[in-house]
Amino acid sequence: MRDKISSIIITVLVISFCSASLGKIVATETDSGKEKKWSIRIAESFLERNPKFIVYDPDPTKQKWNYEQGLMLNSMRQMYLLTKDKKYFEYIKRNLDQNVQEDGSITTYKISEYNIDQIGPGRALLFTYQMTKKVKYKIAADSLRKQLAGHPRTISNGFWHKKIYPYQMWLDGLYMGEPFYSEYSTMFNNSKDFDDITHQFELIYEKTKDQKTGLLYHAWDESKSQKWADKETGLSAHFWGRGIGWYMMALVDVLDFVPKNHPKRAMLVDQLKEMSEVLIKFRDQKSKVWYQILDLPDRAPNYLEASGSAMFTYAFAKGANKGYLNKKFLTYAKESFDGMVKEFVTIDEKGIINLHNICQGAGLGGEPYRDGTFEYYMSEKQRTNDYKGYGAFLLSAIELERGKILK
Repeated sequence: MRDKISSIIITVLVISFCSASLGKIVATETDSGKEKKWSIRIAESFLERNPKFIVYDPDPTKQKWNYEQGLMLNSMRQMYLLTKDKKYFEYIKRNLDQNVQEDGSITTYKISEYNIDQIGPGRALLFTYQMTKKVKYKIAADSLRKQLAGHPRTISNGFWHKKIYPYQMWLDGLYMGEPFYSEYSTMFNNSKDFDDITHQFELIYEKTKDQKTGLLYHAWDESKSQKWADKETGLSAHFWGRGIGWYMMALVDVLDFVPKNHPKRAMLVDQLKEMSEVLIKFRDQKSKVWYQILDLPDRAPNYLEASGSAMFTYAFAKGANKGYLNKKFLTYAKESFDGMVKEFVTIDEKGIINLHNICQGAGLGGEPYRDGTFEYYMSEKQRTNDYKGYGAFLLSAIELERGKILK
């Protein structure tokens, strides 16, 4: 009798547990019985964590003008364009207004630093100016364009990554500078700028491309003086996933603006095609995502990394949607999105999406000195919901939904 009672109790507990678990799953998938799209779930999870400002610190006054903010603002811009929900535009404007003053000055921004990263949020300025016609956003955007006009360059006419990193071009910098440069030039009819814009891609691609693998090294030091730079080529030592991810996103975003008749437009499309074919070869066949250092999957403690994976997924999806890439890349992108969900995503009891395994930051040189070794890239911390990964993850969902391959 005691065994029978125990059996009944266990059965009831199991049923209760399963029912509760099922309830949690349903709660993440539905809203009043209607399924939410992935883009909305990802965006709303972000807004739940960051209801007012894009800042890791809860104090909004700590918000600095920076490229991570720029990526999230761009993803919110795309959410607005996808859904027409004004809350996304209002979020963009509120965040810009935290830094952009009524006279058009930008708090925490210093043109004298000549930091290409600081150009990134400028795309949101152009969009908000377009939407509101408020002159302060135009003045702020003009300041960033002025920086580009005076930005230090290599002897071969490529933008330095920063004033403190002389004669260096990093793959990251192409995403930080060129999409804003392109959109500004289109908006204000400066078509001659596209000779300079396309040159930046042509130069760094030529300098960083590895002939054996087809991958791009993280950075190039024209002076060959840095400890991280090869004394013969000036190249850094490794193929960093997110570095190439920034470059891929730069290509697909700049192509939105390069005139159809520009002689170098085909070069950009060719770069996108070449890199996409190469990157598929280095995708992990089981998980369908990519490693932190792309070509060393078996070397411990290399790990599957979310931000680079999200950036490649976005570039594949957008490239296919725009007709630059074969439609098979839309399928590849869907596979990788599903892989990211499986490898990197957890969903809490409230249905909030969290993205894990994001490299918090990686660079070269500086203080303390970053030597670009494999050990260095492994030593950088990982952060859950880091904006560099989360913004690209949201963009990848948006493009897959535009391609009608993701619900």
